[in-house]
Amino acid sequence: MPHLTVHLPENRLTGNEPLLVAALTDAVIDVYGEWARDLVNIRLAGVPAGRFAQGGKAVDTKASVVLGVRAGLFDRPDADQTTARLGAALTDAITQVVGDDLRAGTMVELVASPPERTFVGGVLTV
Repeated sequence: MPHLTVHLPENRLTGNEPLLVAALTDAVIDVYGEWARDLVNIRLAGVPAGRFAQGGKAVDTKASVVLGVRAGLFDRPDADQTTARLGAALTDAITQVVGDDLRAGTMVELVASPPERTFVGGVLTV
């Protein structure tokens, strides 16, 4: 179950939520396939001005995506290509909706979850 948490400058996110959700979902589907559409879970979080910083200075050209994936993704023979496609597709989705000036500051982090550590509705999902 791919689940994303996306942090963007609030002023860039506000009003773009529906387009961003669609673009991020499509980005995941482009890599995983249509079968995963109903499993894509997205949480958008707006970061108030002054709360993204780099080098000790506030910036508004950063975005952070944490994508939770099954640990088995990294064991596949095509893991390098698949993870690279995910990173590129999610970055493209964000920049297409909120502006290409975020590209250089967009970080995509893939976080592996072993099957025995994933629960939905309090029930182990294997």
